[in-house]
Amino acid sequence: MSKAGKPERATSNKGNIFNFRTKLFSYLCAFKANAMVLNYIWIAFFVIAFITGMIKFIFFGDMEVFPAMVGSTFEMAKTAFEISLGLTGVLSLWLGLMKIGEKGGVVKIISKLLSPFFAKIFPDVPKDHPAIGSITMNISANMLGLDNAATPMGLKAMEELQELNTHKDTASDAQIMFLVLNTSGLTLLPISIMVYRAQLGAANPSDIFIPILLATFFSTLAGLLAVAFFQKINLLNKVVLSYLGGLSALVAGIIYYFSGLEQEQITRISTQASNIILFGVIVWFISMAAIKKVNVYESFIEGAKEGFSIAVKIIPYLVAILVAVGVFRASGALDLFTSGIKHLVSAMGVNTDFVDALPTALMKPLSGSGARGMMVETMKTFGADSFAGRLASIFQGATDTTFYVIAVYFGSVGIRKTRYAVTAGLIADFAGILAAIVIAYLFFG
Repeated sequence: MSKAGKPERATSNKGNIFNFRTKLFSYLCAFKANAMVLNYIWIAFFVIAFITGMIKFIFFGDMEVFPAMVGSTFEMAKTAFEISLGLTGVLSLWLGLMKIGEKGGVVKIISKLLSPFFAKIFPDVPKDHPAIGSITMNISANMLGLDNAATPMGLKAMEELQELNTHKDTASDAQIMFLVLNTSGLTLLPISIMVYRAQLGAANPSDIFIPILLATFFSTLAGLLAVAFFQKINLLNKVVLSYLGGLSALVAGIIYYFSGLEQEQITRISTQASNIILFGVIVWFISMAAIKKVNVYESFIEGAKEGFSIAVKIIPYLVAILVAVGVFRASGALDLFTSGIKHLVSAMGVNTDFVDALPTALMKPLSGSGARGMMVETMKTFGADSFAGRLASIFQGATDTTFYVIAVYFGSVGIRKTRYAVTAGLIADFAGILAAIVIAYLFFG
């Protein structure tokens, strides 16, 4: 080996180490920023609960408010542990099935189907650039709920898009489009939500499957249209119109079909259709893996092993948020908040049934774990099969954690100027929330 090659290799290695450390630092900073948001929210729950309790105790002579608040801390801590422990079996089942699908090449199939569409909505990215492949793989994995596979692919896609970015501290058009598609939370298999519903006693945990598909479609469509408006992307070409037109026609057809049925028929048909589709997906995963000569059983065991560790890991997070929300509700502060909104909504002549689930929607852009805790608390308080419980589940599946995704993805490549990314992401969130409310009334109202 030549002497000239040694310094070059050393420099290259140092550069790689430096890049790795930079990315790791950016990721940790983004994670810390998101944690700080949840930190302030968590503190606020306790402080507001205490102030509300003191007002009720001093001015209204409520002798039960503080015993109720203290009692809720024990009750919700116990509930969080029981829920987390009960999730182990179902999580192991679905993680095993998802591992089969992953090894069977399902992600690659969806990526091939989506790549022509992504090539058109990312006009600044060369057709054969590796970023297109990473983007399609990331979105495909997200659609299937493969978080562990989606995040590394997403970070890789953002890094590849950064190579094309001429202003390294400012988000490019392509990076914003990619990020908003992530924050809109397009989900085909809302497995985790169905798992929580099953654990909390839902008669048909999958009855929110079709409503979530519809709500997340509107969220993603709104995000796409918002970014296209800002970037002046022409969506009126054959490829984009065929994708969006086909999906929109399908969604419109589903809504039109269900809107002509009685409420009881809607619930029965949507539940049956959801279960048939889900079981069909399971068979598809297994069949694809078998065709590819994958050891299906061993793949299932490999994925299922993660179920217990994940269930254990979420215990402290679930305890933290459920105790905080429980105290907030026991003090009467949450009831005051929802009552105020109900009064405003009622004054406009609108049905107020959706308000009880609204805390999940308001929390979702800020914190995924916080929104999950709100969803669980809503289902526990009102029932998993109540309108509020189902709507909270739809809220949870309709969008993603906008501020967290922005912090992690942009932070990983050192972007500080996000331009209109937050605006477009929140437009997608708002559209998802509105769609979730309308669809919930259609299916469960």
